[in-house]
Amino acid sequence: MSVLQQADIGAAYLEAPEAELAERISARRREFGDDLLILCHHYQQEAVFRFADRTGDSLKLARNAADTPARHIVFCGVHFMAESADILTSDAQQVFLPDLRAGCPMADMATVEEVEGAWGELAAATGNAHVVPVTYVNSSARIKAFVGDKGGSVCTSSNAERVLTWALAAGEKVFFFPDEHLGRNSAHALGIPPGQVALWRRSEPLGGNSVEQLRRAKVILWDGYCTVHMQFQAEHVHQWREKDPAIKVIVHPECRREVVALADGYGSTEAIIKAVADSPAGSRWAVGTEINLVNRLRLLHPDKEVHSLSPFQCLCSTMYRIKPAYLLWVLDNLAAGRLVNHITVDARTAGLAKLSLDRMLEI
Repeated sequence: MSVLQQADIGAAYLEAPEAELAERISARRREFGDDLLILCHHYQQEAVFRFADRTGDSLKLARNAADTPARHIVFCGVHFMAESADILTSDAQQVFLPDLRAGCPMADMATVEEVEGAWGELAAATGNAHVVPVTYVNSSARIKAFVGDKGGSVCTSSNAERVLTWALAAGEKVFFFPDEHLGRNSAHALGIPPGQVALWRRSEPLGGNSVEQLRRAKVILWDGYCTVHMQFQAEHVHQWREKDPAIKVIVHPECRREVVALADGYGSTEAIIKAVADSPAGSRWAVGTEINLVNRLRLLHPDKEVHSLSPFQCLCSTMYRIKPAYLLWVLDNLAAGRLVNHITVDARTAGLAKLSLDRMLEI
C-alpha cells in the first residue's frame, strides 16, 4: 500500500487528554459554523464519529459534501473517499483528510499503470473484444478516470449487480476491479456460470489465464480484496449456527463467495444497518463487517443481540488512523489560515472520473 507523507503533529496534540481534545474540537465547530462539514464513514471509531455532521458510506458522504454550502469539508475516512468528495464538490470547496496515512489497501491493489497494462494484454488476447470496465468506488481517482475514459462506470456495494447488468448489455465482456469478491458475488447473483468468470492475477502474464479462458469469460475479476472482510471465514458461520440455530447472519459482499453463500443475507453497510434496525426486538445477529460498525449497532439496538461474525477484532487499521488529535490539528490550522492535508484531484483526472460516477448515477 502506498503511504502518503503525514506531518508530525507533535506532543501537544498527541498527548492531550481526550476530554480536552473533545472540548477544543467542539469549540472549532462552533467557530466555523455552517462553513464546516465533518463527514464520518461508518467504520470510523466512536471517539471521532461523535463529531460527525453527516455519516454514511463513502459515496453517500461525497455526495453530501457536494450538496452542502460548507466551504471546508473534513472527511474522516480514507484517501479515496476524500478524492471522491473533491471530484464532486465545487471549486469553492476544500476537502481535508485528518491523517494522510489513512489509505485503503484494496484501492492500492489496482494502480492505473497495472490496469492499463492488463487492459492492453486483454485486448490482444480477445481480439479487441468490446470490454467495459467497472470499478468499485473503493479505488483511486486515477482508476476512476481510466474507467470514465474507456466508457465504463463506477459501482458501489449496493448497486454492483445493476451496474454489472448494464455493462454486460453494453459490451461483450466486463473487466471488474479492484475487488474480486464483490465482483464474484455480483456475477453469481446474476446467474453467470463460474466457467464464464475469470480471475486476473496481477503478477502473471494474461493474469494467469489462457487465451481461451479469457475469450470464454464474460466477467474478468481483478484479484484485489478487502483486508477486513477477508478475515471472515465459512467456519465462523458454521460455529454461530451450531451455537445459536436461530441467529441471523448478514455479511458485506466484500466477503468471500463461500461466506456470502452461507449467510442469511448480504449487503452494503447501509443495508446491514437497515436490516438490523428493522428487525424485531429480541432478534439475534452475527454481522460480517468492520468492528466499529458492529459495536455501534450493538449500542444503538440494546433490545437486540448483535455480535461480530468473527471471534477476532476485524478492524480497518487505516481508517483507525483518523483520531481526534488529527481532526483538531486540521481544524486549528484551518482557523489560522493554513491548509494542511488538503486533498485535490487535478482537473483532467477529476473530469474523467466524474464521467464514470455520472454513468453510475444514470444507471
